[in-house]
Amino acid sequence: MNKRNYMNTSVQEPPLDYSFRSIHVTQDLLSEEPRTGLRPVRHAKSGKSMTQSLWLNNNVLTDLRDFNHAVSQLLEHPENLAWIDLSFNDLTSIDPVLTTFFNLSVLYLHGNSIQRLGEVNKLAVLPRLRSLTLHGNPIEEEKGYRQYVLCTLPHITTFDFSGVTKADRTTAEVWKRMNIKPKKVRIKHNAL
Repeated sequence: MNKRNYMNTSVQEPPLDYSFRSIHVTQDLLSEEPRTGLRPVRHAKSGKSMTQSLWLNNNVLTDLRDFNHAVSQLLEHPENLAWIDLSFNDLTSIDPVLTTFFNLSVLYLHGNSIQRLGEVNKLAVLPRLRSLTLHGNPIEEEKGYRQYVLCTLPHITTFDFSGVTKADRTTAEVWKRMNIKPKKVRIKHNAL
């Protein structure tokens, strides 16, 4: 099957679902059985899953060490991962490993322990990210939380399960002009 057909069919595949499995570290995924849904997940000849969705919600992950390794062992095409659900874990930051999945369009991080609003900056490199959740993290309490995220990630269309409107974008732009100072351009002066 060529890559184009794979991308079209695997979007319809059910997720590889490791939710509610008391997973502490990503390596546990390799020894844990995923939950079974109404439809079975298809597997390639290699035994790896053909899905583009990985659900790890409601576990006890504190970091994503060895995430790439685990994902490459589980998925036939890890580079096509489009949906990752890490909600309701104990993550304190947005791990840079998530930015290596350029086809990621849905990322759920709500209900974690992410402390710094600046962590969102890491996600700006994801060209296809359209849906993001961060509510239920300490960063939600920071002033300008929604506006900051919408300024940093202008391509998302759904944030915290709420559609992003034109009014949201306008408010975010006004907030940005009032709160984010532009970086000063340094000019090197040549010594004569």
